[in-house]
Amino acid sequence: MKYSIIGTGSVGLTLASFFAKNSIPVSVANTRGPAAVASSIDGLGGAVKPTAVEDALDAEIIFFAVQFLNFKHVGKLLSDWSGKIVVDVTNSAFLPPEVQERELQGRLSSEVNADRIPGAKLVKAFNQLPMQGLTAPVPAGGRRVVFISSDHGEASTAVASLTHDLGFAPIEIGKIAEGGRLIQARNALVFQNLVKF
Repeated sequence: MKYSIIGTGSVGLTLASFFAKNSIPVSVANTRGPAAVASSIDGLGGAVKPTAVEDALDAEIIFFAVQFLNFKHVGKLLSDWSGKIVVDVTNSAFLPPEVQERELQGRLSSEVNADRIPGAKLVKAFNQLPMQGLTAPVPAGGRRVVFISSDHGEASTAVASLTHDLGFAPIEIGKIAEGGRLIQARNALVFQNLVKF
């Protein structure tokens, strides 16, 4: 299985660090090209490789580590995403209300994003906590929980397995419109507070 991350902001680089820590190969790309990626991932080790966006699209599991409004631009890179699992780590929570209304039209953000990657199996994950929350220390032997939602059971299971390998405790919460509703946008912010203990 080949993995890639598109985006080298704080989310993309934090995700890349999880792959590096667990020696799981991953390709990382951004719109500025491999040279820019190389400088961003310097020090993460040999498991994390800079690549062109076009090559990152060859992976079977692709993390879209971009802002919600940029998801649609990445989605346009392919006309057919069949055979791909796309991990949606975006949130629309902090968009102005008028932008949310325009972009979402009453739908969940991942329902909208799923339409932007025709043929792909979208999985929502790694978005219910800020990146600093995902990297915060846990008690010895503990694992940080990551909630996973998808309308495709086999894709959810594949991402859950990878999430475990990355050092987390995955919990699959069902379909996007069901359990996944808890980790969408403003609901995710409420959910963060509910799971703190």
